[in-house]
Amino acid sequence: MATTRNIQKRETDTMQTTERTRSGKVFTPLVDIYENNDEMVVMADMPGVDEKTIDITLEQHVLTIEGQVKPYIPEGFNLSYWEYEIGDYRRSFTLTDTIDRDKIEASYKNGVLMLKLPKVEPAKPRKITVKTS
Repeated sequence: MATTRNIQKRETDTMQTTERTRSGKVFTPLVDIYENNDEMVVMADMPGVDEKTIDITLEQHVLTIEGQVKPYIPEGFNLSYWEYEIGDYRRSFTLTDTIDRDKIEASYKNGVLMLKLPKVEPAKPRKITVKTS
């Protein structure tokens, strides 16, 4: 029998990591990470994020993903009750030297950000010819 678990959103402690110019809560998106011999794939749940507000940066070895959520309230209505907390998303990962930083790709669909992190090809042994003068 499969087990299920209820995971609550975790609010990010942004006070220690960065100064924000936008007010509101910031959550740590839940991720799944898959790996094979050629690449790593990171899938981050970021529901409600407008794809135009997604910001992915790679500074030195740190890959940071951020996305902003704009609350949706239908025109002519006021929000009177809510169970789902709204806030932006932010999460950082430290990459190893096995990732080819120039070939990282990102896509966003149905609230899920997918990052493809290809691995660098291993250095191939080669024969070095000795020249004589």
